[in-house]
Amino acid sequence: MLVSVECLRESAEKALLSQDVTPASARTQVDLLIEAELRGLPSHGLQRLPRLVARLQAGLAHPAASGSGHWTRSGVLSVDGQCGLGPVVMMHVLEQLTRVVQERGIALAAIHNANHIGMLAYYAEAATARGLIAIVMTTSEALVHAYGGTEAILGTNPIAIGIPTGAEPFILDLATSRVSMGKIHHHALTGTSIPGDWAVDAQGRRTTDPEAAKTGAIAPFGDAKGYGLGLSVELLVAAMAGSAFAPEVHGTLDATEVSNKGDVVILIDPAAGAGTTAGLATYLDRLRTSRSADVNRPVAVPGDGMRARRAKGLATGIELPKPLHDEICALAAG
Repeated sequence: MLVSVECLRESAEKALLSQDVTPASARTQVDLLIEAELRGLPSHGLQRLPRLVARLQAGLAHPAASGSGHWTRSGVLSVDGQCGLGPVVMMHVLEQLTRVVQERGIALAAIHNANHIGMLAYYAEAATARGLIAIVMTTSEALVHAYGGTEAILGTNPIAIGIPTGAEPFILDLATSRVSMGKIHHHALTGTSIPGDWAVDAQGRRTTDPEAAKTGAIAPFGDAKGYGLGLSVELLVAAMAGSAFAPEVHGTLDATEVSNKGDVVILIDPAAGAGTTAGLATYLDRLRTSRSADVNRPVAVPGDGMRARRAKGLATGIELPKPLHDEICALAAG
């Protein structure tokens, strides 16, 4: 069913306010969920709201925390998320890093003990709006098998890169798995099968059943390349944030455990380098007008599709499964 953005925003915020989340924090958390829906990423959208409410009710998410950090080096911030809502902690971290990066040119934050931070593009875009380059990484439960393996032993370990261009920013946001587990959950929620190359079941057999995939393992994207990149994110985040490795991570897909994954954010002031972002938009336009393999499908740049879907969603509303809409309305009603 199609629902207006403002109607969903109001209901979702009410659901969080009923759990003593501060108005500002509720706006931040809901804005991220809505933006994920608008960009065509329902796996990181409102389907996560009922679990967030359950985590708040269980005391696994703190309704008012925004994290506490200390600078271990002049450009390195170590952050205890204090069980805060992930987007609230992350936006607070971006504010702290922005102040330092303007002086030092580069700054990094390593975060532990924060709840699920959601769609990484949200933070990459926030950084580019401030004229900064961003690299964002996070880890998850063991959901992905190694290249050549069948056992869930790595996180989906997404990475996002945002670069200001003088026009629309370059935004790359990808999981190092074939898909996110949230996307598999969305297929399960909507009762649709998944492609046969996405995942294996608990016995290591390829499956098109999203319910079977939820207890199995997702394939790394690009075979050995995605596996190597995902492992790099796993190691880098664990080394910097002191977070658990994937087989011991909990708290992003349940409402029973403290979230013990890690997050890393790097901000860079492009003015600190020898180059400039002034010509980037021109080059990206050159890419868009380069010869395409399909005359009916022009070459696109990462971020183009999300912006187009967002514009359409703002105009027409968000498509939401009715059972999820009903659940959100019930949570809003208290």
